[in-house]
Amino acid sequence: MKISNETKVGILASFAIAIFIVGYNFLKGNDIFTNENDYYAIYDKVDGLAVSKPVLVNGYQIGRVAALTLQPNGKILANFKINPKYEIPKNTIARLESTDLLGSKAVIFDLGSSTSFASDGDTLNANIQVGILDQMEPVQKKAQMLISRMDSILYTVNQILNPNFQKNVDRSFNSIAGTLQTLESTSKTLDGMVSVQTKRIDNILSNAESISENLKNNNAQITGILSNLNQVSDEVAKSNFKETIKNANQAILELQTAIAKTHQGNGSLALLLNDDKLYNNLNNASKNLDNLMIDLKANPKRYVSFSVFGNKKD
Repeated sequence: MKISNETKVGILASFAIAIFIVGYNFLKGNDIFTNENDYYAIYDKVDGLAVSKPVLVNGYQIGRVAALTLQPNGKILANFKINPKYEIPKNTIARLESTDLLGSKAVIFDLGSSTSFASDGDTLNANIQVGILDQMEPVQKKAQMLISRMDSILYTVNQILNPNFQKNVDRSFNSIAGTLQTLESTSKTLDGMVSVQTKRIDNILSNAESISENLKNNNAQITGILSNLNQVSDEVAKSNFKETIKNANQAILELQTAIAKTHQGNGSLALLLNDDKLYNNLNNASKNLDNLMIDLKANPKRYVSFSVFGNKKD
């Protein structure tokens, strides 16, 4: 039987369309020759997740992402095609995880411990793991801070390497070296002085130790002497002080009495102080005596007569 060219072209076109459909679904991750279970999960965001991305359990692929649908509330509904030979516990978590530094994501099934299994069309719990780039963001900030600090350090080092600053540093080190040399010579001088005076210092310390030992041995006697002195001073204070105060009070009283009598005009002292007649008599006597001495000096022969031969002269 001869097949016409039109039939051949139709058959080839049918095969080509079938191959195209199968290839297209294969590229999208859909396998039209197997019956797979559908599972769903709802995410707030699916950055880096795309259709045909693998669904993994401990790194082993058990399915793929079949579709991603935007919901009216802004969330993303993900559809997973899973090989029916794998049983998925109901408390399994469908976790999004980064697979490379470019931000691509895959779905990781964290299988739960439940004994009941999810059915075809069930919705699983969803979770999103922080991406590698998100994890590296704090490290990036720290690196930027470190770079800025390194920049400031390099600027400071550059300032330190300035020729003027180096000259000042060299001058400072030279000054420090001179100071250390002076201290060294001073230390040597002090060492020599101490070595010369070592014997004298030893003698002084020995004498001080001897004095301290004597004081320690005579501590009881010194205590007795101080106790006796304290007792004697207490007895003197108790015995003489009261008597002295009493005598002083008596003397003051007698002096006050004598002064009172003098003011009252009693006694010779009062008369001597208060009697004008006695004062006048003494004054007249003083004048007469003065006149007598004047006359005696002027006319001594009137009062004294000398004769060598014994003749009496009127």
